Amino acid sequence: MSCCVVLRGFCVGLVLLSLWSPCYGELTLNSVPLAPARGPSRGGPPRQGGYGWGPARSRRSWVWNQFFVLEEYTGDEPLYVGKLHSDMDRGDGQVTYVLSGEGAPSIFTIDPNTGDIHATKRLDREAQAYYTLRAQARDRASARPVEPESQFVVKVQDINDNEPRFLDGPYAASVPEMSPMGTSVVTVVATDADDPTYGNSARVVYSILQGQPYFSVEPKTGLIRTALADMDRESRDQYLLVIQAKDMVGQMGGLSGTTSVTVTLSDVNDNPPHFYRKSYQYLVPESAPLASLVAKVKAVDSDLGSNADVDYSILDGDPLGMFRIVTDRETQEGLLTLQKVLDYEARPSYTLTVEVTNRYVDPRFVALGPFSDRATVRLLVKNVDEPPVFSSDLAKMAVSEAVDVGTSVGRVSALDPDSTNSPVRYSIDRNTDLERYFHIDGSTGELRTARLLDRELVSLHNITVTASESLDPSQVGTSVVLISVTDVNDNAPAFAIDYQPFVCENARSGQVIETISAVDRDEPQTGHRFLFSLLSPGDGATANFTLRDNQDNTASVLTRRAGFLRRERPLHLLPVLISDAGPPALSSTGTLSVRVCACDADGGRSLCGEESSLLRAAGLSPAALLSILACLLLLLGLGLLVATARRRRRNPFTLDDDRDVRENIVRYDDEGGGEEDTEAFDMAALRHLNATRDGEGAVQPPPPPPAPDNTVFREFILSRLLEADLDSAAPPYDSLQTYAFEGSGSAAESLSSLESPSSESEHAYDFLTEWGADFGKLADLYGHSDGRSSKTDLRSPRLSVVFNS
Repeated sequence: MSCCVVLRGFCVGLVLLSLWSPCYGELTLNSVPLAPARGPSRGGPPRQGGYGWGPARSRRSWVWNQFFVLEEYTGDEPLYVGKLHSDMDRGDGQVTYVLSGEGAPSIFTIDPNTGDIHATKRLDREAQAYYTLRAQARDRASARPVEPESQFVVKVQDINDNEPRFLDGPYAASVPEMSPMGTSVVTVVATDADDPTYGNSARVVYSILQGQPYFSVEPKTGLIRTALADMDRESRDQYLLVIQAKDMVGQMGGLSGTTSVTVTLSDVNDNPPHFYRKSYQYLVPESAPLASLVAKVKAVDSDLGSNADVDYSILDGDPLGMFRIVTDRETQEGLLTLQKVLDYEARPSYTLTVEVTNRYVDPRFVALGPFSDRATVRLLVKNVDEPPVFSSDLAKMAVSEAVDVGTSVGRVSALDPDSTNSPVRYSIDRNTDLERYFHIDGSTGELRTARLLDRELVSLHNITVTASESLDPSQVGTSVVLISVTDVNDNAPAFAIDYQPFVCENARSGQVIETISAVDRDEPQTGHRFLFSLLSPGDGATANFTLRDNQDNTASVLTRRAGFLRRERPLHLLPVLISDAGPPALSSTGTLSVRVCACDADGGRSLCGEESSLLRAAGLSPAALLSILACLLLLLGLGLLVATARRRRRNPFTLDDDRDVRENIVRYDDEGGGEEDTEAFDMAALRHLNATRDGEGAVQPPPPPPAPDNTVFREFILSRLLEADLDSAAPPYDSLQTYAFEGSGSAAESLSSLESPSSESEHAYDFLTEWGADFGKLADLYGHSDGRSSKTDLRSPRLSVVFNS
């Protein structure tokens, strides 16, 4: 069998024949017998033969490798790919061709009768580069294959239909200023989606469209370099480049794409600082305080960041160190501060030479010149009226506490530093000498004592002396004077504490019962030295005790004999003489009261002297005495509580004037819907329910009611006033409650259920006369003894009642 493959427009490469030839029209290839394939052929898709057809080997009747289809075909008719033909096809229509695989039958179709293959859609190699298809010849009647199924590839042939693209653009890069020519900046990369293995469609070259002559780009790599040397950031700090990538090796007809590259020149320290001005002048008052700001200088540097940091220094004009200059880190200004006090009379002006330098210098640019600048600062000292100045801000003096009043202590001196040299007057700030121990001579500044001094009360006097100008008293200078009061021996020593010595009844001879010491308010320069001695009291106490000086300003009291009895002598008095070393030597006498005590085996006392005698006489222990004392205090507290309660019961309750409660009189002018409700109904109708209307419908108000009879109330009030005046036990005040006139009466009549009935009422109050004298007044008011009606109308115009308290 043989197979013929006809292609139009391209060449077909067979695996075995390897026949390549340019085709213009049709090409017919005859097949040759082949052995069955056992695997994929080298360099192409796998060859079919014998697969799935049993163990018998069969001949291939057709062989082909791949078909080529041009991408982006724009014709109106389906694109002819190739023709399949089998040797089993006799041309009688018994053989039909079937195509399957990728794109069949949506993209590729086959004529079942002729075997012609067509592409029905436009193909895009960038979407899919090749399609794998399978073809088979079958018997039309039985649909059984007459040839084994074979696989072939349709490869999409590339055309230049994609322009280069910069996937990472636009670019931003930086390069230091003053860089040499050819310094690398950044590499741009363009990608072309066309087939790089076929033709020049994907071969890209780069060129620069904008950015010359400052930068250049390598055509093959896309590396951007500087094209000029020493570009200055201070002149221009940013450049915008446009880079083009063109395929087809840049030839005419190639496609191109562009991107932008923003190149920023980074700063280097290539500029020295310089002063705005070469000369500065400032006026500084001589009274300016230390560390105050007296001048500012400013140097500018065209560089940025740390490259513009500067330092200032004083080169000349300040040998005494009167000033100091520092750099303000925020503003890079030079701040000139005062370090010593100015004196116009001593020096009226200063001329300083100030230098500014870069803090960090780049050694690559040292040759460009010195990175420093200088300026002159002239400071004029302004003369001000200064207060007097003391020869010393702190004066120390000493005076003995034994001096008399008026003794000179020392002298202070102050002068006016101004050229006028005004006389000064001295005085003491009395807030520092409240007790007025000292006095100062206003003209000479001599300090004298104004009262006796006592070192033991105040050992150091800290006073402030002022000096004011006679011509201008507002100018005042001050100085501190420390006056130390020196000590004299004017205080005798005494016992250090209040000693409470005791001796046990079973004490041994020579036993130490107490160690005493002394204190002295004086402070001798050589230290204290106390002497102790025992005086004879005349009662034989020295026969029982002795005193031993320990030579360390203490003394020990010892027993001379053994055994002491409380009942014979519970207390021993020992006078001790204490003297100091002077000069002059002073002494004092202190008495030690030694009690005789009953002690336990360890020497601890239990009962001593007169205390034990009293308890023994009463037959009570100390614990029993404490219990009795607590009971007495409890009884005393209970008695005070009972007395307080009885006193409160005797005092009657009296109403205070502040707590006097009075009635509130509320006046009701209208009865109806309220003050604000004037639209829902006619207020005039509510106010005049009993009014009549005239012939024209006008409302006529009712006649005023007759005046009530107040005779009964008047008599009641007068009787109560008389009783209150004659009652000697009543408090000396009355409470008067006045009920004012309540209006002309309500049109709605009285709503009270307390209204007294008329004379024809069924109520009778004659029984009140039977209740005794206490109800006599009510019987007079409500009874019918006088044949007169006692009706009480709650709408009475006025009611005044006096309540006797």
